[in-house]
Amino acid sequence: MTTRSAPRTGSQPWLHQKGAVIQEFGTVKQFPIGLSYEARMYSCQRLNKVLADTQILYGLYKKHHWLVRGATFYQLHLVLDKHAKEQLELVDTLAERVQSLGGVAVGDTRHVAEITSIPRPPDGVEEVPAMLSRLLAAHEAILVDSHDAATRTGELGDDGTNDVLVSQVIRTGELQAWFLAEHLVDTPLVRS
Repeated sequence: MTTRSAPRTGSQPWLHQKGAVIQEFGTVKQFPIGLSYEARMYSCQRLNKVLADTQILYGLYKKHHWLVRGATFYQLHLVLDKHAKEQLELVDTLAERVQSLGGVAVGDTRHVAEITSIPRPPDGVEEVPAMLSRLLAAHEAILVDSHDAATRTGELGDDGTNDVLVSQVIRTGELQAWFLAEHLVDTPLVRS
């Protein structure tokens, strides 16, 4: 006995489709952008690492934005959300740079978890200084990697990737790290 499905109409979506992978992760296709295959491949590898770490940093910012507590709740709630939005913009910029080089941007969160070097936080709520310290450590890891990647991609002639790393990732990260670090300063009481 054969099972007959209802005839398709023009507005019926074709559900449960499967397709072949048309470009594997870790490969680059040729684009006429004046960069060698080696430069584009290297840049994509480095960018995907920074992209994975940045996606994790974005997630940490959102987690801490939701879970922050204490006397500075309101101020930190706002600044953590602002920083999260800026990190999300970097995620898009980094992914688009990988794609513009002919690569495949890491996008699936499970794949991101395999690539990142940012340690996983506890599932529960940490004290605020621990949250901020965790964010600072993630920023530093990204900044160290980005400085190195910017230097090397610049040496390979990939000025576009160098520019994204320096003018966006590094500058944003340094500014955000400054804001966070200042929240951890223990200011003594001034007695008159």
